[in-house]
Amino acid sequence: MSASIAPDVAPRKMDKVLSLYHLLDPEVLADPYPLYHKLRNEDPVHWDPFLHAWVVTRYADVIHVLHHFSANRTPTPEQLSTMGLSALSPIAQVMVRQMLFLDPPNHTRLRALASAAFTVRRVERLRSHIQEIMDGLLDAVLSQGSMDLIADFASPAPAIVTAELLGVPVADHAQLKEWSADFAEMLGNFQHNPDRFPRILRSVEDMSSYFRSAMEEQRLHPRDGLVSAMMAADIDGVTLSEDEIIANLIVTMVGGQETTTNLIGNGLLTLLRNPTAMERLRADPSIIPSAVEELLRYESPSQHTARLAPEDVELGGKLISKRQAVIAVMGAANRDPERFPDPDRLDIERKDNRHVAFGWAAHFCFGAHLARLEGQIALSTILRRLPHLTLDSSAPLMWRHNLGLRGLIALPVLFGTQERVVKSRPAPES
Repeated sequence: MSASIAPDVAPRKMDKVLSLYHLLDPEVLADPYPLYHKLRNEDPVHWDPFLHAWVVTRYADVIHVLHHFSANRTPTPEQLSTMGLSALSPIAQVMVRQMLFLDPPNHTRLRALASAAFTVRRVERLRSHIQEIMDGLLDAVLSQGSMDLIADFASPAPAIVTAELLGVPVADHAQLKEWSADFAEMLGNFQHNPDRFPRILRSVEDMSSYFRSAMEEQRLHPRDGLVSAMMAADIDGVTLSEDEIIANLIVTMVGGQETTTNLIGNGLLTLLRNPTAMERLRADPSIIPSAVEELLRYESPSQHTARLAPEDVELGGKLISKRQAVIAVMGAANRDPERFPDPDRLDIERKDNRHVAFGWAAHFCFGAHLARLEGQIALSTILRRLPHLTLDSSAPLMWRHNLGLRGLIALPVLFGTQERVVKSRPAPES
C-alpha cells in the first residue's frame, strides 16, 4: 500500500549499489546508520532504482519534504481495481480515511476533530495509572531475576495504556497489540510481501468490526475514552463519520503502541550499551525528559516515511517530477552532522535537540505527548527498580523485519534476585 514498493527483481550486486534495499539485510537492519551516512554524504537526494523512489537523507531536505510534499499517497479502491489489485480494496478503504495519508483540507478537518478528542488533559489524567501499569508488569517478573524486556514490559505497557485511552476493555490489549503489529508491517515496509497479505487483510477487517461494535456499545453504555470522544467531537457543527472514526481509531491505536514499544525497547538497549549515561540518569532522574528526546533522536522508533512530489520540483540539485515518490529518512536526518554536533554520540543532556522522530509540521504525531510520557515513566521506573540491570548476552539481538518502524523482536535482560531489586513503588502523588 506504500507509494514505494520494491519491484520483483534480483538484487544484482546489491553490495555495490547505494539503496535502502540494503535494509533487507539483517546486518544493515541492525545498524542502518553507516548506510544512511553513505547516502547523505555521496548522494543526499538519491534516485533508488530498486524502490522506484527518491531517498532524502539530509535534515533540511527531510524537513522540506515533510512540510511541503503530499501525504496523499494511498491508491483509491478504484485505482487498485484498474491495476488488478482489487483484493487490496478493503485496506485502501480504511487508509484513505486516515489522517496519516491525507492533505488539506481533509487532513485539517480530521486532525482538528481528532485533536479535540485526544487532548493533553486526557493524556495527563492517565499519568498515575501508567505508573501503576508499569509497576504491575515489573512486579510480575521480579522473582525471576530476568525477563524479555519487550514481551514482558515494552509491548504490553503501551497496549494496556492504549486500551485505557480508547475506553475499550483492558482484557483486549493482547488482541489490540496483535492487530497493531500486523498493520504496522504494512506501514513500515516498502517491499511487497504477498504471503502476509491475507493475515493483514483479516486484521484490518477484524479491527474495523471491533471498533464498529465498540461504538455501538458506547451508544448504549457511554464510558470515558477516545472512542466516545471521537463520536462526540464537533467543531462548528462538523463531526466525524463512522468510517472516519474507525479508520482513525485504528491508526491512533497502531501509532500509540508501535512507536512507544520501540521507544522503550530501543532506548533501554541504548542505555545498556552506554552504562555511563545510564548511571548519570540514575543519579539525576530530573534529566530523564532530556534523555528521552535524545533517545528518540539517536534510535528513532520511526525511521522513514513516504511522500509524493506535489509538482515538478528541484531538491538538492535533482529534478523530482510531479507525483514521484520520495522517502524521507528521519533516522538519517536525526544523525545529520550539519544539524546535530557529533550526531553518533549519545548525549542525554543535548541542547537544541529538535529531532524529527515524530515527523514535522501538519503531520507531526498528535500522540507524541503520550509517547513521551510513557517513555519517561518507563525509564524512571526501570532505572529506579532494577539498579543492577544488564543485557543478557547469551542470546543475539534481533530486529523486527519492519524497515520503517525500528524495534527489537526481543530484549533479554538480567537484574538478579529480589534482594537486588527495589520492590517498593513510588508514593502516590498528592
